[in-house]
Amino acid sequence: MTTPSKTSGPDPAAANCKATVDIAASDFTASDAAASDSSDRVAAAARDTAVSGTAVSDKTGSDKTGSSKTASGKTASGKAAQDKATPDKTVDTSPIAPEESTKPAEPPQLAPELYLNRELSWIEFNYRVLAQALNEHTPLLEQAKFSAIFSNNLDEFFMVRVASLKSQIEAGVSKLSDDGLTPIQQLEAIQAKLRPLLDLQQEHYRHSLKSNLAEYGVHLVDYANLNAKQQEWLDNYFRTAIFPVLTPLAVDPSHPFPFVSNLSLNVAALVRDPATGQQQFARVKVPQKNLPRFVHIPTDLSDKDPEPLVTAVPLEQVVAFNLGLLFPGMRIEAHYFFRVTRDADLELRDLEADDLMEALEEGLRKRRRGGEVVRLEVANEMPEAVIEQLMEGIEVEPEDVYRINGPLGLDDLMSLLSIPLPQLKDKPHKGRTAPALARAQKTKLEDGSIKTEEFQSIFQVIRRGDVLLHHPFDLFSTSVQEFLNQAAADPSVLAIKMTLYRTSKDSPVVAALIRAAENGKQVMALVELKARFDEDNNIQWAKQLESSGVHVVYGVLGLKTHTKILLVVRREKERLNTYVHVGTGNYNSKTSSLYTDIGLLTARPEFGADMVELFNYLTGFSKQQSFRRLLVAPVTLRAGMEALIRREIEQARAGRGGHLRAKMNALVDPAIIALLYEASQAGVRIELVVRGMCSLRPGLKGISNNIRVVSVIGRFLEHSRLFWFANGGQPEMFLGSADWMPRNLDRRVEAVAPVDDPRLREQLEQLLDLYLKDTSAWHMASDGKFSQHQGDGEELLVQQQLISHWRGGLNSLAG
Repeated sequence: MTTPSKTSGPDPAAANCKATVDIAASDFTASDAAASDSSDRVAAAARDTAVSGTAVSDKTGSDKTGSSKTASGKTASGKAAQDKATPDKTVDTSPIAPEESTKPAEPPQLAPELYLNRELSWIEFNYRVLAQALNEHTPLLEQAKFSAIFSNNLDEFFMVRVASLKSQIEAGVSKLSDDGLTPIQQLEAIQAKLRPLLDLQQEHYRHSLKSNLAEYGVHLVDYANLNAKQQEWLDNYFRTAIFPVLTPLAVDPSHPFPFVSNLSLNVAALVRDPATGQQQFARVKVPQKNLPRFVHIPTDLSDKDPEPLVTAVPLEQVVAFNLGLLFPGMRIEAHYFFRVTRDADLELRDLEADDLMEALEEGLRKRRRGGEVVRLEVANEMPEAVIEQLMEGIEVEPEDVYRINGPLGLDDLMSLLSIPLPQLKDKPHKGRTAPALARAQKTKLEDGSIKTEEFQSIFQVIRRGDVLLHHPFDLFSTSVQEFLNQAAADPSVLAIKMTLYRTSKDSPVVAALIRAAENGKQVMALVELKARFDEDNNIQWAKQLESSGVHVVYGVLGLKTHTKILLVVRREKERLNTYVHVGTGNYNSKTSSLYTDIGLLTARPEFGADMVELFNYLTGFSKQQSFRRLLVAPVTLRAGMEALIRREIEQARAGRGGHLRAKMNALVDPAIIALLYEASQAGVRIELVVRGMCSLRPGLKGISNNIRVVSVIGRFLEHSRLFWFANGGQPEMFLGSADWMPRNLDRRVEAVAPVDDPRLREQLEQLLDLYLKDTSAWHMASDGKFSQHQGDGEELLVQQQLISHWRGGLNSLAG
């Protein structure tokens, strides 16, 4: 994708969206004066609440004698530590003591003024997604894709986050959010920030996307604007393909208001009985889940010259303009479209594993029926009287109603990507086999591409040294899948253990596990049944795996298992050796081509020993409290990360500098944010790449001057998590699937692994540097707003650079 325009939002001229600049400049991070103070007022408030002149309470691991704990778990008074400071080249590199990392100190207290609301920060992230659609440099069909992603993201946000806030209000919860807002204030702020974005999306669809696609022969047409032949064809299509599946539902004293299912698109029909003169209300559900949302009409019926490539009409309009067949003998007076979003979060008590699947299946049945309505979207032209009838029928308040000036449910724009116009899409990308694994491909041995004497098993390769994987630039199929396939077939492999959080419906990963079990190996799969919106898919996989002889477990009671780990145990020369994969992304062959993720293959014995004990923790009654190399949540990860940050603070205070970099999906943990503020004030240089929510305020005078936050949004979903600490010149790098969020640190099973190979660590350091130099990156200001900076230098787009230059590492990179 070419360079986006460098503005504080998308280019309004290109999209013909006059409101773009105004929207981009608006405050997406607060609702009232309490949460929208200027930077100076925030900084002043922070200093007022500070302890001993710092922005956070001084509770960073001091013991009763006043000594502070270092990264190694040892204690030394601050003065003594400085007096005994060794030269710059000599630093403390001892590992974090597990027994101490499991007993974190009281977390620093964070002033509300220093925390950005996570829900509003998420809306700011989704705006950055929408900005990709609004950008004239984004290929047209990719614009449709990003607009669809924006809508799909928003659906899930309402089903989970907004639903949670409404549940809090209903339950009378008065607890303030970390930024000091009540649930009601948060809902009001969400509504205020979302409505302009929805207008902007529709403005782009109507006045930019449709008109620009028409220039390439793709006509998205309203039914009323079709010629007579086209309308006749559509009417026949309605009678044969749509009419038989529709069920009109009347609303009157003998017919109560019908249940409206979650995310369904509906027609509200006003019909009048000619005999009695009485007007009636009826609801017709549009079958967009079973039929294409855009109905394609034969192009030879068009009267346009040249003949268009595609002529398509929204399905709901085909239904609406044929209502007469559904209500024979009645007069159709008006029709309007509406859409409903319901609470889709599953409430589950902690249950034994045998009961969990049954409880989830029942929960999924309830989800399909739907919980409370949290959003009602209506066509802009719908009269107030009809809206009031809908509000009463589905029991929503006025603030839950969203008037939409255009088609509802634009997530269906994703289907436009099937149009055969490659010039309107990103250039196809197919990753490469990681160079280290080039001669370890069994298929190439079988087809003769590799000679027998040249072939090396993947186990031989990993034994020689750690292998770094970066998807989608390194192929998932020739790395992780090949690792599993060879393990399943290798007679020396005795056991395979792995976690499955989300996987594809026709998963080659699951197929490999089944083959391994059939080959007599001990195979264990932890299938996380509570992976949100993938529960049904995971239940089916769990049943199939169990029936094939795989030992299936569902994780630790009360915790969601989010970590992505794979362990292979192999007999070699009368001893057992272990091979490990740790990744940042799911074992999903489909999303591996769409998400950027990092993986590590290693045969280091201490990694294997940690994995054996971690899987015992997951499958048995282990109460493992320490690990050799892995940082594991909820046991050691939080304390380990905090200790690594504190070590940088000590380095800075000792005059040896302090520097940390991290890349993640979200940063919302108050204790981590408070510690980062403390680090900034101590002089630690902090550079963060945060794709989504970020509740930290960078660049506050006297508080976070040394913190920089950027966000990269591109054709691939940024999904990798990396954590780098300078450590006084002896840097340490970690990777894993955990973000700096309370749920990842405290309520999930996560495993974050160090990257010990200096060569691989250097490659990841270069990667982080590249993200921080991306000329299309969004830069975060202290008020939470993001903008893209104008640049006079050479263009550097990280994802394009990686497509061109990733060869199992970075080569010949500009900048």
